Amino acid sequence: MPIARKLNQFLMQQQADYELIAHDPTQSAIATARLCHVPAGQMAKAVLLDAEPDYLLAVLPANRRVELTELRSGLGLKPHLAGEKQIAAIFDDCEFGAVPALGSSYGVTTIVDVSLDAVPDVYFEAGDHVSLIHMSGAEFSRLTPHAPRFHFSDTPSAMG
Repeated sequence: MPIARKLNQFLMQQQADYELIAHDPTQSAIATARLCHVPAGQMAKAVLLDAEPDYLLAVLPANRRVELTELRSGLGLKPHLAGEKQIAAIFDDCEFGAVPALGSSYGVTTIVDVSLDAVPDVYFEAGDHVSLIHMSGAEFSRLTPHAPRFHFSDTPSAMG
């Protein structure tokens, strides 16, 4: 059960308390949540945004979408979705589409949708499509202490 090298180093440095869960291959955070019987609101997905000249990693529940208008209002910037080449260059030890929710392990500023602060447990991709990291919501908050938190996602969908 692999875990992305940079993510693993970060978790070790932070002495993080987490569990690594193996699962059958999936291609999206919402599919992983379904397969692993995780509430979609506790499955964090990470979306890389280009906020020229820097990047931001927006972390939100798997059953929501980034609302760029809310994001722009909250940040005072005009970020847009990063392209595949940009994602692959930054998350070079991850499979495409399996970006971990801890941007600081990749030198990327992380922003967290405030809805994730209300959940008891957080799950997210470990850098591939067959491994999931599970930790308490408090531990996720401890690992993202400088991440701005505000509302930038739509309402939960029926996906989960």
